[in-house]
Amino acid sequence: MTAEEKIKLKVLIENKMERLKRQIVDLKELTKPIEPDCAIGRISRMDAINNKSVNESGLRKKIEQLNGLEYALSIFDQDEFDRCISCGNTIPTGRLFVMPESRKCVRCAGLSQ
Repeated sequence: MTAEEKIKLKVLIENKMERLKRQIVDLKELTKPIEPDCAIGRISRMDAINNKSVNESGLRKKIEQLNGLEYALSIFDQDEFDRCISCGNTIPTGRLFVMPESRKCVRCAGLSQ
């Protein structure tokens, strides 16, 4: 990875982290408990509970992604940053630009699923 690519990737990671933090705040608001005494109909209440479950799932994924980005940023200047934790090969730069939180190359990520 060139020095210019590293700078761009670091900025990308920082921007993604800021965006995720804002999304997490919004999702936390959407996942607050639904009060049983809310004056909404039975169907509307069921729909609100379903939406809350979907938002909770999204919140978990966003937090997991943020944790991955924070870890990636913490090891950014180390040799292991662009190395697959499974095989030790270099993770392609294109993959890191798409998923900078990824710790595995495409091949190893596919094998673990």
